Amino acid sequence: MSLDRLNPAELSPATGFSHAVVATGRRVVFLAGQTALDGEGRVVGATLPEQFERALGNLLTALRASGGTPADLARVTVYATDVADYRAHAAELGRIWKELAGRDYPAMAVIGAVRLWDEECLVELDGFAVLD
Repeated sequence: MSLDRLNPAELSPATGFSHAVVATGRRVVFLAGQTALDGEGRVVGATLPEQFERALGNLLTALRASGGTPADLARVTVYATDVADYRAHAAELGRIWKELAGRDYPAMAVIGAVRLWDEECLVELDGFAVLD
């Protein structure tokens, strides 16, 4: 399996994401949206960074259960109920990403959402990975 991360010089610098990811592998894993729910179904964390850390951890748990690693992520979409808050915490969210997932960034997008399934949730992440 290989993921080639491409960041053409003609595009704005990619910080915390890749502009394009070319994936070659045998299995594609689609990861359902993950929020800050614990194993009992309770929302963990009151702030966006706290919830982001839990949601990313949940996404990576699902990925590892499929036999993947963070480096196998080809695409992640972040749904945030407050994009301005997300931008305000970008440096902290980047630190959390690096701690949990490393520096192999997938293609990413951040989408503003009016609300998520669980009203207390501030952020949700989904994505897909390509495995050997």
